[in-house]
Amino acid sequence: MNLSRSQFLRYLGKGAAALALVKSGALAATSSSKTKSNRQNKEGFLPSKQNSFPKFQPIAASERDALILPEGYRYGTIALFGDRINPQGDTFGFNSDFNCFLPFAGKKDTGLLWNNHETLGTLEYYVNGYDSQKQGPNLRTDKQIEQYLYALGGSVLRIAKQNGEWKLSPDSKYGRRINGLTEFRLTGPAAGSPALGNTNKAVGTFANCAGGTTFWNTILSCEENVEWVIEPCKLPHETHYGWVIEVDPFDPKSTPVKHTALGRFAHENAALVLSPSGKLVVYMGDDARDEFVYKFISKNSYDPSLGAGNSSLLEEGTLYAADFEKGVWIPLDFESNEILRNSKKENGERRFGSQADVLVRCREAGKVCGATPMDRPEDIEIHPLDGTVFIAMTNNDKHGNHFGQIVRIHEKSGDHAGLEFDYEIFVAGGNGSGFAAPDNLAFDNAGNLWMVTDISAKNLNRSVYKKYGNNGLFVIPTQGADAGKAFQFASSPTGAELTGLWFTPDQKELFVSVQHPGETTKDYQNPTSRWPQGGNSLPRPGVVAIYLK
Repeated sequence: MNLSRSQFLRYLGKGAAALALVKSGALAATSSSKTKSNRQNKEGFLPSKQNSFPKFQPIAASERDALILPEGYRYGTIALFGDRINPQGDTFGFNSDFNCFLPFAGKKDTGLLWNNHETLGTLEYYVNGYDSQKQGPNLRTDKQIEQYLYALGGSVLRIAKQNGEWKLSPDSKYGRRINGLTEFRLTGPAAGSPALGNTNKAVGTFANCAGGTTFWNTILSCEENVEWVIEPCKLPHETHYGWVIEVDPFDPKSTPVKHTALGRFAHENAALVLSPSGKLVVYMGDDARDEFVYKFISKNSYDPSLGAGNSSLLEEGTLYAADFEKGVWIPLDFESNEILRNSKKENGERRFGSQADVLVRCREAGKVCGATPMDRPEDIEIHPLDGTVFIAMTNNDKHGNHFGQIVRIHEKSGDHAGLEFDYEIFVAGGNGSGFAAPDNLAFDNAGNLWMVTDISAKNLNRSVYKKYGNNGLFVIPTQGADAGKAFQFASSPTGAELTGLWFTPDQKELFVSVQHPGETTKDYQNPTSRWPQGGNSLPRPGVVAIYLK
């Protein structure tokens, strides 16, 4: 069933009603499409025709310490924490997240793989020997802080397919680390402003969660829970973090940038699409309870002939926050929005004095303007066939929403640069769907939605989450008779979550990160996971490729 706006807002705001709906399965989606899913055309790993479905026998939830796949599928590791990635001796970072693959021109089996490194969390001991469970948050040595920051950010890897396997090239000139010690250039309205300490430079990126790619073959990586790193590493400039960064993987000497026009908050992702008029539109989620969904619309239009020069589109434009009650996008623009210009604090001082202030304090601006608080908006992806916008809302226990949902936005007239929209609950987690806590999303070319879950370590295999086992990977048709039904494709090792779904250009393989295996560990000498090497080995996060046998 599709919910009306008033029903949805009641669902967001009233925990008992939300929990009842989720447990009853009443939020399971249906489709108005008359197109039937083609279950007879099942050749290869992924379907080649629209509305067809990949061939696999869904697996059951599991608590095993293994990356479990359906019969007929296998995986191979590409890079694990500590692997060398270039001749200079740089090493692959910790806790892999977002992946994206950019092939070299004219080649589909050789290219550059970007991988985010999000956080150290409870597994920091394996990186720098610091036991945060015993020593507390702020007793690290300078060397331990350096190791901490180096392990985060992202890695550029040259990979190639050899004898049917994707392999890392450890001696490639393209191998590169962008980390918590790297210098960045700041762009956009907040760059050089008092809100950022009157500087156009920043040092380091971390808490890199999901991201996106641009039409000019660069990478966008998103800084999410930066406060988890700023305090432990005693960093002085809090406002220098919480942005979307851009990296050119094909130019190892290029300086990465942070785009302030896209706002500062707990960025989960950056999904790019072009409007009919050629404007660049970027959809973004703020991954926290009761935070907002955003989109940025560029001032100028995309010009393919400019190549990397199109990066300037991310420096000038308007940032909007979603009002789901009215179905409108609210401009967070200091000049045009009187609410922002006139908003005052309790002591009578103006809350914002410039667009730079608005961008640095996006959450405050969204709240002042009446944006709708949501249930941890995580990944956002654009449907490849109809252009609708899918948003993973992981959960919000403040409202009794323990299992989350996936929301589908329909922009008015199909124009992503438009300012009016409608929406529906495409599918909700819980008994009716068989999954909990949706996180990263990806579409295959047939329009099937691939989704991974993020049940937190403290909840894994406990209480209402026990039936869901370890975190998993699910495939959900978006059209036909099975639209909105989730079929489990993979189960993660103990304590881990699967992240960073990215298909190869021919869609024959799927890149996936295995993040924080063994996160539930209390005794570092006896971790709860030994993935991927087993035996008495320590857990090592990393990225794998999934193949059809």
